[in-house]
Amino acid sequence: MYKYLFLILFSALAGSVSAQQNPVKWTFSAKKLAGDKNKYELKITATLPKGWHIYSQNTPEGGPEPTKFTFAKNALVTNTSKPKEVGKLVKQHDENFGIDVLHYADKVDFVQVVTVKGKIKTNVSGEVYYMVCTDSRCLPPTTTPFNIALK
Repeated sequence: MYKYLFLILFSALAGSVSAQQNPVKWTFSAKKLAGDKNKYELKITATLPKGWHIYSQNTPEGGPEPTKFTFAKNALVTNTSKPKEVGKLVKQHDENFGIDVLHYADKVDFVQVVTVKGKIKTNVSGEVYYMVCTDSRCLPPTTTPFNIALK
């Protein structure tokens, strides 16, 4: 009896986990900036289906998880600031958290300028930590790794 109950419970749990697959589509690219042979603009783009939103890096404490970038150390690459957000920022009071949250719907670009030491090909790698929600539910925060070639 317990064996069948466990099997039913496990099947239901597995179905709910697969139903919660993350809806964010990430793209990563780099382009050399004109006028400076050693500077590149990294563009990290989050594209979301209708109804979903992702939180700004500047979302205040006490609310949902803000988007955070971690860049792996690379002695050949220097970046001096956090990525700039480019998109339609929405500021909205969220009753669940009791604060004003900052988020993006549809699409947001995170743009980071890096400097390469010398004329060399290398990569910028790291991960993005983020949380996505709809008006009625949120998915647990997740991490997506990235590796962007600088040519």
